[in-house]
Parts: sequence; C-alpha cells; structure tokens
Amino acid sequence: MNKQDALKFFHAYISEMINLGGENLPRSISTRLGSKLAKIYKDRKIESLEQALRDLYEILGAEVKVEKVSEKKFNIRIKHPYQFCPIGGSYNPSKRERFLEIVCIPYTIGFLKEFKPVNGYHIELKNCILRDGGQLCEYDLNLDLKDQLGEIHNAIF
Repeated sequence: MNKQDALKFFHAYISEMINLGGENLPRSISTRLGSKLAKIYKDRKIESLEQALRDLYEILGAEVKVEKVSEKKFNIRIKHPYQFCPIGGSYNPSKRERFLEIVCIPYTIGFLKEFKPVNGYHIELKNCILRDGGQLCEYDLNLDLKDQLGEIHNAIF
C-alpha cells in the first residue's frame, strides 16, 4: 500500500466514523490518541514543551520551528517536504474544516493537556496546507496560565 492509498483509507475511515457516530467520535479518538502520545513522551523523560512539539511533527518528516514568543505564546511552523499534509492530504479547502476540527486540533490539544496541564490552550491557525496549498502549516499556541497561587491566596484571605 502506498502513501496515497493509505491516506484514502484514512479519509474514508474518518468519513465513516462521522457517518456512524457523528463528529464527536473521531474527535474523541483524536484527543485520546494525542493524550496517549504525551504519556509516552513523559515516560521517555521529554520535559520541554518546545522539544515535545518539535518531536510531534518531525516524526511526520517535517522541518519544525518552535518559537517562544512569550511565557503564554508559541509560534509553531511546520514545513513539509511536499505540498501535502500527512493528515489531510493535498490542497483541498472543502476538507480543511473537517480535518482541523475533528483530527488536527483535538489531537494537538489532547497531547498538550496531558503533556503540560495548564488552564487551557487556544490554537490560532495562520497557514494550512489544506486551505492555502504550499508546504506550510503554521499556528500560534496560546497558553492560559492563570496565577493559581494568586487565586488560592485570594480564596484564603
């Protein structure tokens, strides 16, 4: 089976899951798989969020740049060797929303919540191969880092 056949099977599998169980079924599976991968990373003593994010995408054959913009924000650039997304395929704006909302974002959020539990994550997409063509997937990752000590202090006094 070549990569294109495997991708066609994957797409058909996702579509069938949606037909049978609605969009929440593949979304739940994606979230859980991301969480499981984060547990493996933690078992392997990967502690840096930046390194974990690089490893998450380099395994797919991409060049990855993780830039820490601030304590609460990272910019992630994933450049694939071809004009092809390993998850969603080649340029096809009609598939973009489905794969982002059901596979990509839940998988990434599941991974992040397990790897580095914080109050929340927000992904702001800048570039997507499925939407924009090309070879680049890029997003800003925003962490919700509420001052938990301050919240505890205020609750006590």
